[in-house]
Amino acid sequence: CYISNYSWLDGLSFTGMREHFLDAFDLIRIDNLNGDKYKTGKTTPDGAPDPSIFSTPDDPVGIQVGTAIATLVRKDEHAPAQSVDFRHLWGQAKHADLTATAETAPAELYDDVAPLLPLGLPFADLAVSAGWPDWPALPDLFPTSFPGVTTSRDGFLVDVDLDRLRRRVVDYFNDKLSHEEIARRYPGVMKSTARFNARAVRDELLKRGGPAESGFVRYAYRPFDDRWLYWDADTKLLDEKRAEYHPHIFEGNLWLSSARHIRKGAEETQSGFTRHMGSYHLIERGTLWFPMWLRDDTLRLGGDGAQHSPNLSPAAQNYLDRLGLSVDDLFHHVISVLHNPQYRAANAGALRMEWPRIPLPGWPDGSADGAADELAASAARGRQLAALLDSDTPVAGVTSGALTPAMAAIAVPSTIDGGNMTGDDFGVTAGWGHYGSGDAVMPGQGRVVEREYTAEERAALGDAIVGLGDTTYDVYLNERSYWRNVPAAVWNYQLGGYQVLKKWLSYREMRVLGRALTVEEAQAFPETGRRIAAILSLGDFPQKQDFQDYRD
Repeated sequence: CYISNYSWLDGLSFTGMREHFLDAFDLIRIDNLNGDKYKTGKTTPDGAPDPSIFSTPDDPVGIQVGTAIATLVRKDEHAPAQSVDFRHLWGQAKHADLTATAETAPAELYDDVAPLLPLGLPFADLAVSAGWPDWPALPDLFPTSFPGVTTSRDGFLVDVDLDRLRRRVVDYFNDKLSHEEIARRYPGVMKSTARFNARAVRDELLKRGGPAESGFVRYAYRPFDDRWLYWDADTKLLDEKRAEYHPHIFEGNLWLSSARHIRKGAEETQSGFTRHMGSYHLIERGTLWFPMWLRDDTLRLGGDGAQHSPNLSPAAQNYLDRLGLSVDDLFHHVISVLHNPQYRAANAGALRMEWPRIPLPGWPDGSADGAADELAASAARGRQLAALLDSDTPVAGVTSGALTPAMAAIAVPSTIDGGNMTGDDFGVTAGWGHYGSGDAVMPGQGRVVEREYTAEERAALGDAIVGLGDTTYDVYLNERSYWRNVPAAVWNYQLGGYQVLKKWLSYREMRVLGRALTVEEAQAFPETGRRIAAILSLGDFPQKQDFQDYRD
């Protein structure tokens, strides 16, 4: 009987251990006691508290990591195990449940789980479609990818305000200002580390004479939160500047981000999209950015002399040629798949173990009958998503033009006395964020009021209300002003592990931002809310319902 941290049940580092157990034992039974802070946030699938099995009255939460009991049986006449008996125990009664079922017939308690070799022989009941092993992994389609940029000096090199960023950088390049003066004004950029000699880097850059105007670039910093970055190619001013990544960022190129495996929240969207340079931490730690096009100095395509080639594997190129489609169609189909809630739910277990695999009709060389139309329909939905995910792309009826009644009713700027927001009303002081260690911004509780929809709000939202939650929130900037009617599903929407709107607010708290919001910035909050509502209203996408019928 082996009782331990449960990471070995499906952790990628323990494949050899699981393989040995299958070979050495005739029978393997797993009582998964859950209670993990990192994978589940110590909550059950229904959202109830899920403490550790080692919780006590004095310590009701218990240890941070989840726990499992493995009962391992080897018989005299040994035959290696072909499957694993598995069950979950959840919630505050798991200790009592474990004791109460100690003498229950195993067949009544456990599910039979066959460990899948392509996923590393996990000893867990994972959600995975039957066709998963036959679908191509993301790098099998788009072979070239890059880590995003890591500044390690966000407070100096990144800003929502280009003019403010420019003033800091101009000061930094001003040889009339001493290192000591720069350290007084901007301590973060003059703090040396093992990989960054602050004075030596500044001395080298001062020889250049001034900041490069081309260094001020748009930067996908967090989901729905594009900012400005000063990017330098020559020094360690940025901790990881990704010089090999930079040449492929050009007008017209598109990027999606994904991780080889994710730590938690597999049923939540874990893929970002941008047209700009992207942060390493935009979503899950360790994600990579996959471009649609690659700059290629050997090619000249188009009348503008643009030099680029599609980021496609030979197999992917052959597949698209056979269907008469382009890299643009495949790229947007992938966005459509990765943002499909049905796909994520059906493959949540597999997504924790390896790269996302993408269902493709007729892949790789099956019948093309109907496949092109099916892929094109999915790509069209992906283009809708890409526009909604890109804060810099106007979307008619959602962020531009005449808004639909449903969109106009979401996150309406309001004040407690019914007047218009003016002056101090734009200051975010409700406690949404504060600085932690270094430049890290930590989220706060803020102030939100949950309530029922009014009759007018229900009428305006119409059929869209079905996917937006049973209640709504009023989200406060300060004591007087707030955004009225942020539906629960919009407020709680997460992308890449971030609660998007709450994260956005944490960076706009006045003591973090250093000023009140501009009118345009105050409008960005409801626009993001409407984008999220539009994404949620798309629902399940028009793809095969069980994600298993793509196999020819």
